[in-house]
Order: sequence, then structure tokens, then C-alpha cells
Amino acid sequence: MTRSCRLCSSLKMTLIIVESPTKAKTLGNFLPKEYDVEATYGHIMDLPKSPISVDIENNFRPDYKVVSDREDTIASIQKLAKKSKNVFIATDPDREGEAIAAHVNEILPKGAVVKRIAFHEITKEAVEEAIKHPREIDKNLVNAQIARRVLDRLVGYKLSPLLWKKVRRGLSAGRVQSVALRIIIEREEEIKAFDKKEYWEITCKVTNSKQGNSFNVMLDKVDGKKALVNNKKIADEVLTHLRSAKYIVSDIIKKEIKRNPYPPYTTSTMTQSAAVKFGWPAKKTMSVAQKLYEQGMITYHRTDSLNIAVSAIAKLRAYIVENYGEKYLSERVRVYKTKSKSAQEAHEAIRPTEVTNNKSKLVGDQKKLYELIWTRFVACQMAFSISDRTRIDVLANGKKKYLLKTSGEIVKFDGWRKVLVSGAHDVVLPDVLKGEDLSLIKADGEQKFTQPPARYNEASLIKKLEELGIGRPSTYAPTISTIMARNYVEKEDRKFLPTPVGEAVNSFLVGNFPTVFEYGFTAQMEDNLDRVAEGKLAWTSEIKKFWGPFNKKILSVEKKAKRIKIRTEKLDRKCPECKKGQLVVRVGRFGKFISCERFPDCKYTEKFVQKIGMKCPKCKKGDVVIKKTRKGRPFFGCFRYPDCEYASWKDPRKKSEKEKPASG
Repeated sequence: MTRSCRLCSSLKMTLIIVESPTKAKTLGNFLPKEYDVEATYGHIMDLPKSPISVDIENNFRPDYKVVSDREDTIASIQKLAKKSKNVFIATDPDREGEAIAAHVNEILPKGAVVKRIAFHEITKEAVEEAIKHPREIDKNLVNAQIARRVLDRLVGYKLSPLLWKKVRRGLSAGRVQSVALRIIIEREEEIKAFDKKEYWEITCKVTNSKQGNSFNVMLDKVDGKKALVNNKKIADEVLTHLRSAKYIVSDIIKKEIKRNPYPPYTTSTMTQSAAVKFGWPAKKTMSVAQKLYEQGMITYHRTDSLNIAVSAIAKLRAYIVENYGEKYLSERVRVYKTKSKSAQEAHEAIRPTEVTNNKSKLVGDQKKLYELIWTRFVACQMAFSISDRTRIDVLANGKKKYLLKTSGEIVKFDGWRKVLVSGAHDVVLPDVLKGEDLSLIKADGEQKFTQPPARYNEASLIKKLEELGIGRPSTYAPTISTIMARNYVEKEDRKFLPTPVGEAVNSFLVGNFPTVFEYGFTAQMEDNLDRVAEGKLAWTSEIKKFWGPFNKKILSVEKKAKRIKIRTEKLDRKCPECKKGQLVVRVGRFGKFISCERFPDCKYTEKFVQKIGMKCPKCKKGDVVIKKTRKGRPFFGCFRYPDCEYASWKDPRKKSEKEKPASG
């Protein structure tokens, strides 16, 4: 027996390496005592912030360096590895996790017996199964992560200095976030260009004489054609006719509606739901999900797969029968088809690790998100809900034939809605007979205008990115956080609004690099990165294909492109310092501020205060202003702070409007 073999046989411990201390602690709760679990605390190696650290001449070789505060962590891992008979690298089951695994493998001592294990949930069964089936580090996944990192570094480090020269110092650009900015700005342009059209809603309140039940019907057709009531003159004419018409129930249409449950969550749909239900930004949702995953409460939360493990489905279906009864179980196992081309079916949808998990140990945000995930998962294998839908058609015979309609719906079996309660309520219609005469109580018209498309919020932006094939589960949250942090967009009523800086950056990038920031090109690049992960493309050839035209364009734009001015908002106030220039609102690195339009000749600045046009509801003296927390979250406070400590997350204007008495 050689010395190394004798040494190996004397070693008894097994080392498992993960990214986070919370994950390490959870593993330590159920692994036998002969296992050591050590955390890397994230990446141990990365590209330094400067210089570019990509050797373009040497096949785009990245120059990774040890992260500055990871030396002690690396030393600890190396020390434990020397004492261990086996080393299992158990970082997250995605490209980022595989890249960390590759870097950990590089720093392990020679002779260490190293294997890669991957699991999608931190449970005893899943980890034991992974240990039984170790594998090598997946070089294709590592290469895909390197390709993304190198590509983003090349784009960012080449475009940012250009923005400094042509727009303003301190700006930066990114491959995916700049496309997200473009989406927001193009929606804003749609809104500005939208031409509102007037229309009128005509409603009649009718009753049947026998039972005296009244209900509202809405105008749908006039003489068999779609009703077009687009001004007051037509509305008044229609109302005059309706007030003298005779009413009869022309048709009653009844239909049974069966609705299937929603599929379990992916990263995209989870962040969308949390944005709608809780008003959470994607960054917060992912942070809370990360904690739940690391505690072993949910499966891996960065996924675009709808796959569910067979064992998990079996346990869930048994749970439904036991807790809700046989009639609430779907007849067949529901299998959800993943729409995303890039989804890895080896991954799972986001679900609880155990449907019977004790939720009582969770509090606050973790409990809220867990319950959201739990209900969605439980509902996905439940029976469909059944409703009776009724439509009543009413004919008003007068100078013309007016068809008016109403519809109602009653749930007769809640099915999956037993756990996933919706905000919908039964709309009960009175019992009427076909051919029955009705009496008019009143006829009213309401002027309305067509509305422009809504601004994007967190949920709708993520949905749009996913539809366009831009970004992946791991990139949605950082993409949105980046454009917010750079003050390229701001939020108003939870909706994204581009800032003048964002508009200038977008104008420069899209105007000079139309291909790079075109939706189809960005989506194709994401697809190519997926193909690298599958081993179907060499990452260096993809980068080389991109780099040639891109670098040529950079050099051309640097010479020929004109400087773009950032739009400023004039305040109609003279500068108190130079007495010549007007004061304007500008957007800097830390948000809005007021300065003289003659900058840099005049360097006067003052703090920007955003008033909402109402007095403080607490002290009744100061103006209510919009402020921001240290993390950048907006809230409403009193301008007289600290003399008045009024503060609210909710817009006090909306409360004030509700309190106003109804007019008319």
C-alpha cells in the first residue's frame, strides 16, 4: 500500500462544500457526524472590477482572481479537504453554481477525491440520493457561465466609457438591462402617442313585473350591428329611444364552465405573483425564496421548468384526499408542459419540499411567500372548479332594435379554488323566462375614453422579458434592480417611468447600436448561451462572432456619434446664486436634484423636494413629500420632519379621495 493510499484509508470525514452558511446549517441538521459542511460564502473567484480582465487576443480568456475577502474561507476549505477521504461540491444546480464548483475544484489540494453532487431540494432524502450518484463538474454549464460573464464584461466595459464621452460621466450600460430599459421607454412613447377616443356606456335598469327583481343590462348592438356610441349627441338619441322602448327577454344562454388550476410556480410566475399580491420587487421575492430554499422548505427557486417529481406528486395527491376528500382530487395526474425552450426538465417547478411542512416556524415575509408557493402547488393536482354561467339578452323595441346583455356566474363546485381563493364573487341574476316582458326603471349613459396601454410594473415587465426570450430565471431580479439603481427608471404607483437620464442612454444606445439592443438579437444570444450549456456550441466561437462587428462599431461611434443632451425640467425660478440662469431638475447618481441650467459655469445646487399637493394629515401644517429609505424605497412623509414624524407607505391622496362624499 502506498503512502497516499494508507493516508486515504486513515481518513474518516467527508467534506461537503456549499455556497451559504444557512444551507450548510440545514445540511448539518440531518447529515451524520462524519460529515463536515463548509460554506464558500458565494463566489471565491471572480473577474476583478478593473481592468477589463478578459484577454481578447488569447481567445477571450477570463482572468479570474480570488475574491478579496475569501482567502480565509479558501484556507479553511483546503485544511478540511486534507483531512477528508471524500470531498463533495454541492453548490446550486445551475450555471452559477457549476462555475463556483469549478473554482472550488481549482483550489482544492492535489490528491483530494473530489465529486460534484447536485440536488434541487435540501432534504435528507434528496441529499442522500445525490451522494449515491455523484458526477463530474459539467464543463458545458461552466462554459455557458463564462460566456455570459465575458460577454457582459465586454459590452459593459466598452460601452460605459462611450456613454461617459457622449452622454454624461458615471453612466454605464449592460447587455440585458439596456434592453429592459428600451422596453419601458417604448411603452412610454406608446402612451404619449396614444390618441384617446370618446365612447359612451349605455346601461338600462330593468325589472320583471311578476317578481319585481331588477337587474342592469348593457347596450351591445343596434339593428344587429355593434353599437358605436362615440359622442353625447348619439348617446342622448339612444337614451331617448330606450326610454320609450318596450323590453322583452329575447334569449337566455346557460353554460357550465370548468376551470383548471394554474401550474406550479416558475421563477417568472412566482416573482409576478409576489409583485401583484404583495407589491414586492423581484429582488425581494428572490431574497425571501433563497432563505426558504436554504432552510429546506422549498425546491430550488431559479427555474423555468414545470416538471414535478413523481414522488412529490404521489405525496400531494394522498394529502389532498386525506385533507379535502376524494372529490377534490383531479381524476388524472396533471402534467404541466414547460413552454420555455431553455427549461431543463431535470429541474423542478418551485414547490414545498414536503406538503405537510410545519409552517408555524416561519414568520413575516417568509411565511407569506411560502403560503403562496404552497397553495399554488396543492391546487395544481386538485379537481377543476365548476360554475354555471348565465347570459340574459334583452331586446328593446322602439325606433330601432336595441340588444342589451348581462351575464352572471355562480360557482357550484369550488375544486382547486378551495385552497387558491380568488377575488371573484358570484354574480347572481334573477330568474326570468325567455319571451318575458320587462319594465324599464331607468336608462343612463356614462362618458368614457379609451385608455393607453399601462406602464410596466415588476410583474408585467418580467412577463414581457420572458415572452421575448430575454434573460433567464437568474437574471430577472438583477436586471430590474440595476436599471433602478442607475436611476434610468423610477417607480410611480409601482409602475416604471423612465427618467431623462434613462431616455438619453436609451436614445444613444438604440440609435448607435440598433442590432446589439434589438429584441430578437438579444433573445438569440440567450438561446446560443443555452446551446453552449447543452454542449452544442463552443463559447469562444460565439464571443468571437459577436466581438468583431461590435468592436468595429464601437470605434466608429466613438469618432462619429454626436453628444446627446439629457432633458431637464425647468422650474420657472431664477438661480439665486448667479441671477442669470433658470433652475432645472436634473437626475444624478443618487436621484433628482436642482441645479442652475448654466452648469458648469454656475455650480449652484439644492435638494429636490417632491411635493404631492396636500398638507400633512397629522400636523396639518407641513406639505406631504415623497422621500426614500436608505435602500431607495419611496414613502410619504412630512416636510417638517423631525418636528412632525408622519410617515406612510401608502399614498395619503387615495385615502383622502375615499373620504370625500360622493357628488350627485
